[in-house]
Amino acid sequence: RGFKLGTMHIAVEGCSHGELDTIYDAILRLQEIHNLKVDLLLCCGDFQAVRNEGDLKCMAVPLKFMNMCDFYKYHSGEKVAPILTIFIGGNHEASNYLQEHPYGGWVAPNIYYLGYASIVKYGGLRIGGMSGIYKGHDYLKGHFEKPPYSQDTIRSIYHVRNLDVFRLKQLSGNMDIFMSHDWPRGIYAHGNKEKLIRKKAFFREEIEKNTLGSRAAEDLLKKMQPNYWFSGHLHVKFPALVKHQDDNSSKPKTTKFLALDKCLPRREFLQIVQIPHDTSLPLEFSHDAEWLTILRLTNQLLSTQAKNVYMPGPGSEERYQFTPSESEIKETIELMNGDLTIPVGSFVRTAQTYNASKGKPKMNLVQMPKPVLNPTTIAFCDKLGIDDPLALLLGAKKKANSSPRSSRFNESELNITLDNSKISYVPDESPESDEDNDCDILVEMKHTREDSIRHDEAFEVSLSPIRRCDSNGLSSTSTSGSTDSLPAASSPRIFFGKRKGLSLSQPKSTPGGGGSSSSSSSSPLAASLPDSSSSLDECESRSEPRSESSPIRSPQHKRDLEEADSADSTEAHEAVPTPPSSAGSLHGENKKLFKRRNQSLYSSAEDE
Repeated sequence: RGFKLGTMHIAVEGCSHGELDTIYDAILRLQEIHNLKVDLLLCCGDFQAVRNEGDLKCMAVPLKFMNMCDFYKYHSGEKVAPILTIFIGGNHEASNYLQEHPYGGWVAPNIYYLGYASIVKYGGLRIGGMSGIYKGHDYLKGHFEKPPYSQDTIRSIYHVRNLDVFRLKQLSGNMDIFMSHDWPRGIYAHGNKEKLIRKKAFFREEIEKNTLGSRAAEDLLKKMQPNYWFSGHLHVKFPALVKHQDDNSSKPKTTKFLALDKCLPRREFLQIVQIPHDTSLPLEFSHDAEWLTILRLTNQLLSTQAKNVYMPGPGSEERYQFTPSESEIKETIELMNGDLTIPVGSFVRTAQTYNASKGKPKMNLVQMPKPVLNPTTIAFCDKLGIDDPLALLLGAKKKANSSPRSSRFNESELNITLDNSKISYVPDESPESDEDNDCDILVEMKHTREDSIRHDEAFEVSLSPIRRCDSNGLSSTSTSGSTDSLPAASSPRIFFGKRKGLSLSQPKSTPGGGGSSSSSSSSPLAASLPDSSSSLDECESRSEPRSESSPIRSPQHKRDLEEADSADSTEAHEAVPTPPSSAGSLHGENKKLFKRRNQSLYSSAEDE
């Protein structure tokens, strides 16, 4: 069978925060408008696979922000994901449910979680991911947490561990796509750093000290050098082009990096990327044989203790390089009975789904559930001869392939965890509220055309929510004379609970433009992923102008009001110029103190 170059349309989502209805509806409408088919959806963390109230209690968010959102409808079968969805975990997850799938698994029909770290294949593309965020004080520990979680373990459960990074470093060959929730440290040096600081001024100090981001992810970026790397967490869109240093190659390899925002009004949270692939291969979803072999070969390194465990290094009496040989990979394939396919129909429910008819749950009365072993994980581990960490913690299984550990370890790990000059301060929270009040959002379709990696034309489509809708489904800035947007009556809307969903419109022309314009300087085009042949200056020049089609809803303004009033806001606040001398406003020194407190809170290594 001959190689046939084609393209695959992949939707990339930043932080989902449970808004699956909004995300899927946006993609479906995008397909309709631009006459394209999205083959795959990748979500970069904070997915929030919450099945019920117990799962919600296991998510590290304040009580007032605990919301069932949309996932439970896809878990129950009330709705089915229209596109194969692959996601990694972030720092706002139903950790008890994800812990059932340490090596990945179906959390709902057509929705697949990659586990702590994993590599899969889809249509010939090699896709990898690493869940969680980096914290130096937990990096060397084992996977020791289990539900019900304490105030400490409900956060440490999603912290990246050295075992998973060590396993990823054993991979060989080309990696098409890799996902992480937090950014690789230093990635800001490969994009428009000044623009990033203008958007997020509180990043300045950590950028200047080179402490913003994950050192573990930085090491993986340098080691794996994937074609694409997607991230979320910091709630801002940021493209970058990393040109890797390789003395043995006349043409250094490049990685196109893209971070996206969270699913909120006026945010760039979703982008369609066109990626070359071999169209002669079927769009089949399968395990990666090399990765399964690495899991098998490193099973003895798995720890479920809360003490530091070092990975083996040079000089060790035990094996310290686990890049598998062809014979070892062949043995793995035989253990899998020659079938690496991940069957779509293998999803198994292990808990009851939330019943929306009972009304909003009283989360202060809800208890965390007991741990549950997932039968699909147990079957997978038994077939491959590896351990389920949760089964070990519960005493349901004895550790397989145990062997004495050498006292020698990989000294490079000390650079990540012990040297203060190299600590990465990744905030547990983005310095903006993860909730922006329930509201309708209008999404503007943005379309750009640029050359792809080769000579083929490629286009990327970015969706940016731009305004809130009123109770009638009309934009708060719409006028009766507007001809640019679709009528509200014909705009698709989704209703979930008391929340109205998504209202979509055609691209609007710029004010005073008298219609659409082909000029990139006058149209609200989204910045595309940089071309591998582009210079950094060219990449920076592609930044989109700010849309002025609607007032900005500012989460910071809402937070200011909450701080002053000491009460939850029940309606969304528009970021129009704030009326002076309002009782709910912060002024002068009080606002400065609040801002400094906010910056300090999210720049620390950990917050409660």
